[in-house]
Amino acid sequence: MRILVTGGAGFIGSALVRHLVAHGHEVCNLDALTYAGTLTSLAPVADNPRYRFVRANICDGEAVRAALQDFRPDVITHLAAESHVDRSLDGPGAFIQTNLVGTYTMLAEALDYWRTLDARAHAAFRFHHISTDEVFGSLGPEGYFTETTPYDPRSPYSASKAGSDHLVSAWHHSYGLPVLITNCSNNYGPCQFPEKMIPLMIVKALAGELLPVYGGGENVRDWLYVEDHVRALVRVFEAGVPGRRYAVGGGAQRRNIDVVRGLCAILDRLHPRADGRDHARAITFVEDRPGHDLRYAIDARRIQGELGWTPREVFETGLEKTVRWYLDNEAWWRPLLERGADRRRGLA
Repeated sequence: MRILVTGGAGFIGSALVRHLVAHGHEVCNLDALTYAGTLTSLAPVADNPRYRFVRANICDGEAVRAALQDFRPDVITHLAAESHVDRSLDGPGAFIQTNLVGTYTMLAEALDYWRTLDARAHAAFRFHHISTDEVFGSLGPEGYFTETTPYDPRSPYSASKAGSDHLVSAWHHSYGLPVLITNCSNNYGPCQFPEKMIPLMIVKALAGELLPVYGGGENVRDWLYVEDHVRALVRVFEAGVPGRRYAVGGGAQRRNIDVVRGLCAILDRLHPRADGRDHARAITFVEDRPGHDLRYAIDARRIQGELGWTPREVFETGLEKTVRWYLDNEAWWRPLLERGADRRRGLA
């Protein structure tokens, strides 16, 4: 297949690009290379003849149109987005521009392109929009998000993603564009930008710094290993029903404080502190983030039952793989810190 990936230099996008190229697909990566775009994440496929890179902003309709006409994709997987809650609190305008205006631009250009395809390609085409469980708001102690959970976003980030989901759904109902929407839980794994929670805690621990945790660390997230998420995305655009949405979760609910303590225990084994103290002694609690959602959890029975996807990685093994990757790949993350990853962000 010929697959155009927006945001393919980001964390999930680069994992998807590497997976697709490794499995024989042709991939065009369209990315603006904003602060979190990292071409070094794509080094394994950079010279592969089935891979090409186009530096362009999804808000630039002319550039998107040119990429579509040149590459002629069978599938668009739309991952490009501003995606950090704390950044959205400080500067929501960029989130509205990228996540709403950018998604509108992608839909408008995709619709025009789709209408030019011959009957076979027209029937096979898919526009796959990748979103988040944060659009559903916050759960109490019980229950799960499903594909029919009402939207209740609580931050500028989640509100902008909720709006983009609605735009994608509207283009399906209004114009017949064959769309798919996935809402995933928190991803983790190699090549995640080091201001997100798990890599930031690893980097801070390696530097001997304090490990700041919001509130009391009681907020719960459902963790999904990025390679499992990538396999889910492929199953959805290969076999999902147009117009349908799929919730993707790792089935690994953990309190933030337990995630940080787990990281510390792994680091105690793999990279002990020079002073002999446990890494967990560096945990400190800081003022909670405004509007911090208490709990997320995904009911993934639809994608499991309809498409046969299940996560392969359990959280404990995935977390250790992630820690080992950051220990072995300082040459990847160190330049990102030096070029401006905000180490105040990504608090647990």
